[in-house]
Amino acid sequence: MNAEWDALRQLEAQHSNRRILSLFDDPDRAAAFSARTGDMLFDYSKTNIDAGIRDALIDLAQAAGVSEKRDAMFSGAAINDTEGRAVLHTALRNLDGGAVLVDGQDVMPGVHDTLDRMRAYARQVRDSAITDVVNIGIGGSDLGPAMAYQALSPWADGPRCHFVSNVDGAHIADTLRGLDAGTTLVIVASKTFTTIETMTNARSARAWMDDQGGNPEAQFAALSTAADLTADFGIPPERVFGFEDWVGGRYSMWGPIGLSLMIAIGPEAFDAFLRGGQAMDRHFQAATFEENLPVLLALTGVWHAQVCGHASRAVLPYDQRLARLPDYFQQLEMESNGKRVQMDGTPVVVDSGPVVWGAAGTNGQHAFYQLIHQGTRVIPCEFMIAAQGHESDLAHHHQLLVANCLAQSEALMRGRSIDEARARMAEKGLTGDELERQAQHRVFEGNRPSVTLAYPQLDPFTLGQIVALYEHRVFVEGVILGINSFDQWGVELGKELATSLQPVVEGTASADGKDGSTAALVGFIHRHSD
Repeated sequence: MNAEWDALRQLEAQHSNRRILSLFDDPDRAAAFSARTGDMLFDYSKTNIDAGIRDALIDLAQAAGVSEKRDAMFSGAAINDTEGRAVLHTALRNLDGGAVLVDGQDVMPGVHDTLDRMRAYARQVRDSAITDVVNIGIGGSDLGPAMAYQALSPWADGPRCHFVSNVDGAHIADTLRGLDAGTTLVIVASKTFTTIETMTNARSARAWMDDQGGNPEAQFAALSTAADLTADFGIPPERVFGFEDWVGGRYSMWGPIGLSLMIAIGPEAFDAFLRGGQAMDRHFQAATFEENLPVLLALTGVWHAQVCGHASRAVLPYDQRLARLPDYFQQLEMESNGKRVQMDGTPVVVDSGPVVWGAAGTNGQHAFYQLIHQGTRVIPCEFMIAAQGHESDLAHHHQLLVANCLAQSEALMRGRSIDEARARMAEKGLTGDELERQAQHRVFEGNRPSVTLAYPQLDPFTLGQIVALYEHRVFVEGVILGINSFDQWGVELGKELATSLQPVVEGTASADGKDGSTAALVGFIHRHSD
């Protein structure tokens, strides 16, 4: 693939100073550099990508074998080869599809059986006296359902949901404070039922429920495959919902990890969420690369991060209910593609995944957009906007929101020249050196790329589309980089060291052998915790 990378670098060098705005001299630019699936529109025309660059990016994807690896993933092949596992979170939303084979066995009957059990239990909880659900997990067992619960709050007509992830005691204490132990359901989300943060919080929640008059034997459920450990904890098998090792944590919201969401919004709305993901799966499998939203989103990301060298990416949903989406995508991208070696163990030949961050608009405009517009680093932006909101009596709010979203992408591209800035200062009556000084502060270089994802309205189906779109985008980028997007060995070392440090912090073991900094910090903690 060196030839394909070299071709892209040459194109970037040739066009690095070209103004994006000049590309709109072509009246068909917006239509030619956008793609649709159903009612969802992906517009990447406000980038420096032209037809030649797009063709070169598609050549790169084809040389990397994106089509073949995509088909292998959907077929149940063990594409997570560092762990010897299939990657089949797509099977969890395969409501209308056929058989999916893993080692020659169809996994779909088990998927449908688990989903049926989830539906029955969700209806039981929704019809009971339960008023609150506390989901205890971390990483993918927390970020997904927490994000989706907020996103789909207009459909949340069931018990209130709360999410605990941090091992910091403040998180569990603040969450449980004010809840009624007699009407609270606790869901413990840990595939192995050994995740230290989750199990520490789970034991504290059980002690709270005991102390406050609840019934842990009846008010705990588990999302786990460790039947022996859940039984030891006191959770009967009818309230244990497992998932296979071919579902990674950050891809697990579609199955049992989404139980809290299903309880909140109901099985029918949860099914609509699954169908949105399924629709994106089918689009990803069937559309040509030129019209394929996950492929085009990935190629745009590769162009900006690996070819142009922009080290971060801002995700900017103009929807308050998607405020947790940048956090969710941060884990999805950075845990998946933050790798240093390729599948064969050799170093990655280009920089791997970018830093992903962001916030809901318009809040971000009053926080970090200053750096995006006038900072010295170019930060590609990914905007999201719905054509309409849910609050019909506040439609003027949504119109202002849309105006802000579209204005920001236009401003990033268009900028403001020094001549325009001087004219503005002259209108204010400034002259001479002071006019020049003030004008310089008001120059916007512009030519800063952005893409926009637009859709009619945020609903369960659309959220399913969006999440699956970004899952497949990460997959495509990983294939192009030659890495395994489905392991996460980078989180292991810190966890191992934390386990060894715990007795040192507790004072039951010596800090001998630790580096001077760590030993000194332990000493500080001991002196101030007595």
